[in-house]
Amino acid sequence: MNLKSKIREIPDWPKKGVNFKDITTLLEDPLAFQEVIRLIVKPFVGKKIDKIVGIDARGFLLASPVAYKLNTGLAIVRKKGKLPSQTISKKYALEYASDIIEMHDDAVKPGETVVLVDDLCATGGTALASCDLIEKLGGKIIEVSFLIDLPFLGGSKKIKELGLNVRSLISYDSE
Repeated sequence: MNLKSKIREIPDWPKKGVNFKDITTLLEDPLAFQEVIRLIVKPFVGKKIDKIVGIDARGFLLASPVAYKLNTGLAIVRKKGKLPSQTISKKYALEYASDIIEMHDDAVKPGETVVLVDDLCATGGTALASCDLIEKLGGKIIEVSFLIDLPFLGGSKKIKELGLNVRSLISYDSE
């Protein structure tokens, strides 16, 4: 299945020069959505994974069914101020802004094996900050898994330079 053909591209959003990759069209197609989940899950079948961690907000849409399929726990990384209990936080840079993310301070237990899941890797800021939070909690990251990678922005390279495994299902060579 050509998953890339299921993604709508929105030029100049959220700012001029950015070609936004809208995954809602892929999610609306039940066969494409099922294929994405199957492909993300496949390398982990039969392996010890304790938690899937999904990144706010589109990462939740992928991480939840992946956790379900792998019979693991699900933890979430959210934007500042969205979690009700004690949190740890990290400030980071995005492709076109900066932000702060948080996790509950008990979301990942020391020694747990984790797969981090998000929809897209651009400059890598959100994923790198999420990895930092997971590692501060004592989690061992097995892989960082994306639906889409924009390698020309350098994010996946930065994650790999930390010695982490990175996998994506779709790659774009330019905006």
